[in-house]
Amino acid sequence: MQYPAPIEKLIASYMKLPGIGSKTATRLAFYTIDMNKDDVEAFATSLTDAKSKLHYCSICGNITDDDPCEICQDQGRDQTTILVVEQPKDVMSIDRTNEYHGLYHVLHGVLSPIEGRGPEDLNIESLINRLQKHPEVKEVIVATNATPEGEATAQYLARLIKPAQIKVTRLAHGLAVGSDIEYADEMTLLKAVEGRTEI
Repeated sequence: MQYPAPIEKLIASYMKLPGIGSKTATRLAFYTIDMNKDDVEAFATSLTDAKSKLHYCSICGNITDDDPCEICQDQGRDQTTILVVEQPKDVMSIDRTNEYHGLYHVLHGVLSPIEGRGPEDLNIESLINRLQKHPEVKEVIVATNATPEGEATAQYLARLIKPAQIKVTRLAHGLAVGSDIEYADEMTLLKAVEGRTEI
């Protein structure tokens, strides 16, 4: 027996979200049906507003409802450093630490020959243009993930940027606080040894 068509469509819509299988999608669909009408309409409005009112900042590529974004407009931030991340959500993760006070640049992915994603598919050209227009930038911090693709992207960016006499650094990688050495993989241990600091 099949569900009525509206429920099937709702389940299919939820299954388009990453990490949502048919069981979870079905549970979410029935939860949505049980919500009161005002909450459903507010939820639908939130979805359409997010799609229609948000766009990427023309300077850094972060997601915003203003252009340029709030961070790029903030002259109180350190204008000499740019931290490069893979996705807009990474900006929020780092900014919430309140330890970094510079600018950001979002690549919208990493280099991945297997997936057919090259430099032209990322927000790299605008980063290079930005560095050329702003000689006050002294350091680019590459904060791509510690994956083979993230590492390759970091190396590619370093090769592009270093000739301009701009310092290129990489976020430290290694053992997480509270983790056991015996459970760490080889790449994590290698990065931990390479990134050791004096005590």
